[in-house]
Amino acid sequence: MREDGRVQIDVVTLFPQWFEWFTGQRHVANAVASGHDLRFLDLREHTPLSGGQVDDTPFGGGAGMVLRVDVMDAALRGFYGSDPVELRRERRVIALTPGGRMLDEGLVTELAAEPALTLLCGRYEGFDERIVQHFCSDAVSIGRYVLAGGELAAMVLADAVLRKLPGSLGHADSAEEESFSAALGGDPEYPHYTRPADYRGWTVPEVLLSGHHEEIRRWRRARSRERGAASGGASLS
Repeated sequence: MREDGRVQIDVVTLFPQWFEWFTGQRHVANAVASGHDLRFLDLREHTPLSGGQVDDTPFGGGAGMVLRVDVMDAALRGFYGSDPVELRRERRVIALTPGGRMLDEGLVTELAAEPALTLLCGRYEGFDERIVQHFCSDAVSIGRYVLAGGELAAMVLADAVLRKLPGSLGHADSAEEESFSAALGGDPEYPHYTRPADYRGWTVPEVLLSGHHEEIRRWRRARSRERGAASGGASLS
């Protein structure tokens, strides 16, 4: 995060228009209104190939197409005005790929502290490996499964990061006791209930109606730990 607390997130994608829905989400709009910068950069804009080509068949054979290293080089040079090999000294450049480091709360917190992120969205069979090796500081996965492209993964990562930035949530304490937060020792969040207190015979735990805040706190922490144990996670406290 910069000294002024603002963060810039760039998404390099073949489909920048797909993110119109994403930017309409309240916490995303709040983050932008608070001065954080969210940009969607069209990979085809600077391709050196004719007809807007960005990919090619893989060496060694096989199905599908691969995003070319020379196209990504030209695009990043065009966007940032510098050699992409040097770019990762200035900002975290992240390839979104199924084989990358798994996105979790620790990584999200780490990325939210960065002043600038660039998210590269793969497509087709993914990236020429030289893009990941020479232009990226990180390879990140949102799960061990395959999507048609990195756009959904970019939304997931950006959403998780933006929620941690000042000004994105209506109340600063909204994110304090969330699943996997330090306040909950890394465990999932406790269960919530609201009105009616009795519905079809399904009643709200009495402690939540007691008004006794310390007992409620202990009950919530215990339920959080139970959920952590059930999911196989390790509590931090």
